[in-house]
Amino acid sequence: MKRSFWAFGVFLIVLLVGIRFVDPAPVQALRFVYFDQLQKWQPRPFDQLPVRVVDIDEDSLDEHGQWPWPRSKLAEMVTRLNEAGAATVVFDVLFLEEDRLSIKNLLSQSELSELLANADRSALPDNDAIFARSMAETNVVLGVTNDARSSSEFPQKAGLVEIGSDPSEGFPVTPGFATPIPQLAEAAKGLGSLNMSPYDTTERVRRVPMMWRDNEGHVIPSLVVEALRTATGEQTILVQGAGDRSGVTEAIRVGPFTIPTREDGSLWVRFRPDDAALYVSAHDVLTAPAASLRSSFGGSIVLIGTSAAGLSDIRTTAVGEDVPGVSIHAQMIEQILQETFIKRDDFVEGMEVLAFLILGIVLLWIMSFTGPVVSLSAGAAVGGIIVTASWMLFQEKTIMYDITFPVFGGFLFFTAMTAFQFLIADREKKMIRKSFSHYVAPEVLAEIEKRGYDINLGGELKPISVLFCDIRNFTALSETVSPTEMVSILNDVFTELSDVIMKEKGTIDKFIGDSIMAFWNAPLDVEDYARRSCRAALHMRSTLEDLNPKLGLKTDKTIELAIGISMGTACVGNVGSRDRFDYSAIGDVVNRAARIEAGVRQVGYDILVSEDVKEAAPDFAFLEAGGLKFKGVSKRVPLYAVIGEPEFAENPNFKALRELHLRLLEDLRNGENPDPELLDACKGYAVGINRRLETFYDQLSQRTEDFMQ
Repeated sequence: MKRSFWAFGVFLIVLLVGIRFVDPAPVQALRFVYFDQLQKWQPRPFDQLPVRVVDIDEDSLDEHGQWPWPRSKLAEMVTRLNEAGAATVVFDVLFLEEDRLSIKNLLSQSELSELLANADRSALPDNDAIFARSMAETNVVLGVTNDARSSSEFPQKAGLVEIGSDPSEGFPVTPGFATPIPQLAEAAKGLGSLNMSPYDTTERVRRVPMMWRDNEGHVIPSLVVEALRTATGEQTILVQGAGDRSGVTEAIRVGPFTIPTREDGSLWVRFRPDDAALYVSAHDVLTAPAASLRSSFGGSIVLIGTSAAGLSDIRTTAVGEDVPGVSIHAQMIEQILQETFIKRDDFVEGMEVLAFLILGIVLLWIMSFTGPVVSLSAGAAVGGIIVTASWMLFQEKTIMYDITFPVFGGFLFFTAMTAFQFLIADREKKMIRKSFSHYVAPEVLAEIEKRGYDINLGGELKPISVLFCDIRNFTALSETVSPTEMVSILNDVFTELSDVIMKEKGTIDKFIGDSIMAFWNAPLDVEDYARRSCRAALHMRSTLEDLNPKLGLKTDKTIELAIGISMGTACVGNVGSRDRFDYSAIGDVVNRAARIEAGVRQVGYDILVSEDVKEAAPDFAFLEAGGLKFKGVSKRVPLYAVIGEPEFAENPNFKALRELHLRLLEDLRNGENPDPELLDACKGYAVGINRRLETFYDQLSQRTEDFMQ
């Protein structure tokens, strides 16, 4: 047994390590969630650095009109920032078309002729030309974006030096770049990509490429790299590769700044909480006194962007804040100036795998000669060490060490090995398991005693009614109580429900997790077995309503049932091996009952029966619940909701509801939406009859197809 135990354990370890190397999306997502949490616990502190954001905010739009503004106004802003001593001005804005607000673009030729009879059209005020002239004495960086509209005349502004084996081959690839109009592109001192991800996505921003390339070989820096290059007066960007490893980048150097990157040239952003001190309203830039602007912008890298909600440039950061996209560029420049970089390389990832291997081997060794409690304690101790080490590495060295793979992988490994012990390796405990053979219905024991020697495998065909009962809210409840408490609750619930079933002369077939299967008319013949199964379902509901307060559960965690009942012929008898068997029912009627129970959620009512059950118990209170599609069945199977016992069927309120319900069904069968007034009337009666009927009618309007002929 130990040999198979170790073999299975080693196989699991190898399998989980293989999954980590493949690194599927769920594994990545879990890792990113943990890394985001690290930044939330210890964000980068805010220091007032020479980085400012000019915000085209809602107040600015109110004062100066909707976006886009005339580029003459942007030229005025650039001039004022230059006079204030800004080191460089960076536009997180695209200028892909000519300014539509220029006079020459607003007037037709005839209108121009009337305005200036002999004037040259080119002599008219041109906002793009004004904007371009404002860049002559200023370091201005304009944004480009990923697009298929790249050309061989791509306006390169910076030289690129690569050290190593073609590190640029590993840069994120885009079909091309959409650049500013030539007049502006030529005037700008720098052009940088404002895209934050290799993909068109709205997910959280964590890593941002520092360099991009397209299919034609053009390489363009990010807005952040160009901002630093123009601010420092550099003409060249240096890309440091990893020796002979082709397409791998280790760092990007811009003047005095060295930016450690991931292999693809991306920077893991070290975020801080957003701070209003970073921003200056664009309206203030256009109207404030020059002295005030010098104190705000002198010697600073100034980024111009927008926080206005209507301009759709709001991003979510790793610390969970929604901020303007320009703020993320600014935070990246800040962390480069502070030299506060997140460190995560192949060595760190290798140590994560090593931690899992150590945890897995420790668990495997301990579990091979002790029980799960000791093994879990040892695993928790090792996991605690891993978590503590991860936190200290981030706190002291800003190293992102992933705990999710070692810890969750170790937990999965422990769970699988525990299951192996109980389901495979512990077969020698048969004597203990045999004790469960005593937990069978008294009727079955009586039948076995009566037949004596006739205890053989096989069975007989009998007409029966089958009930499937599932405990709803079980998953949510299991997350709030311990396993021992959960078993205790299940035992209490099953005991009460079993008593109801047996009181109605039903036979409990089996308990399946949080479900019960029972049937009537076997092994003993039971008169009115269809009516008894319906009555049992109603009494099970009321019994559970009385039991819920005694279980001590929160109001939102109370237990409810989903019950499905069907009728038909089944083979009833002993099923299993010759040494261990159960008295059970097998047949299509069992499958139908299970499917009816599964349809409770779709229908919105807790007790559903098939049409043959309804016909066998005609004096009970039923409402038609539509038909559901079952796999392998061409036609919809009509279902009925059990509202009450025969006495309740004579209730005036129920009779009134039944009449309204029949009228409602006529609309649904004709493919029409139910009459709102008729639906409200049904709901009005439902409130006084059964709260579950409210849900039933709420969902009814969404189930027109279920009632079509």
